[in-house]
Amino acid sequence: MATVVLTSLLSEVRYREIEIGEELDDSGVQAVVAKGIKQRKDAAQQMSDGGRPELAEKESAEAAIIQVYLPPALSEAEVRDLVREAIDGGATEMGAVMGRIMPKIKGRFDGKEANRLVREELA
Repeated sequence: MATVVLTSLLSEVRYREIEIGEELDDSGVQAVVAKGIKQRKDAAQQMSDGGRPELAEKESAEAAIIQVYLPPALSEAEVRDLVREAIDGGATEMGAVMGRIMPKIKGRFDGKEANRLVREELA
């Protein structure tokens, strides 16, 4: 199974390179890997909701295989610290804070969750 998953992931990277017309750098590859993980987690949720637990487990297992190829995930506390740092640095609006933290958390923390944390800290 791991071979098929990794081959698929390499295909996704190559497709993205063809799409943009150049070789991906590390952050570009990480973005493709993160997208692959997100797609598989979403598929697992859909399969679970659809009463297909065996397919949900397969998708979750594939996401876990791919996760190894990303830098370690950030904790909520670490991202909250980054948000507070950005606010202390003068960012007082959602867009400004997100603009400062996203390059630091991309591929390591879910953007929707980061958005929630920023809203909480700005409130």
